[in-house]
Amino acid sequence: MKQNQTAWLILGMLSIEPNRSGYDIRKAVETSVSYFWRESYGQIYPTLKRLAAEGLIIPRRQGLKGRAERQEYSLSPKGRARLREWLAAPYRDYTMRSEFLLKLFFGRAVPLAVSVQHIRTFQERGRRSLATLLELEKQARARHRGNPHLPFWLLTLTWGICATRAVIDWSEHALTNLRAKPSRALPRKKAPQHKSRSKKGKRASSRRSES
Repeated sequence: MKQNQTAWLILGMLSIEPNRSGYDIRKAVETSVSYFWRESYGQIYPTLKRLAAEGLIIPRRQGLKGRAERQEYSLSPKGRARLREWLAAPYRDYTMRSEFLLKLFFGRAVPLAVSVQHIRTFQERGRRSLATLLELEKQARARHRGNPHLPFWLLTLTWGICATRAVIDWSEHALTNLRAKPSRALPRKKAPQHKSRSKKGKRASSRRSES
């Protein structure tokens, strides 16, 4: 049966650590893959119920001292096999939808300063993202030393670091390129000019010249 992307995310998270609740999975996503994978958190709970109904995960109630019971989930053998099948299958083509690039593409329609400001903002966001990724890499190496999953986590982190550095370098190149061009905007429509004067205007002009 075809699974949506949220299902694969859940199965993957449970393969790393079992006995997780929906809240645990959400927090794990926020602190790990959120910098390259956007997830609709409203889909997690209904997807958990569907995966449990299909026998891909095993639900169980866990009682906590002094707290209400919570629903936890673990991978079933069937779910682990399904996850492995998905991981081995070819990945889909990478698609990108960027409002930033779309605005640059049509940048001829506005003053050059508008596109320059967009690029500066983009570059600054890239610098902040790079600082975050470098800190995440540092924390991951320190906190998960010896974890068999760590080399694969670092692959995604170093990809993000390299891609973000490329974004910063590209931004600098783009700013240099735009600064070298004259500032242009679309020509404005000229107001109509009247070639002839009215008779009354001609008479008034004639009297002024005679005086």
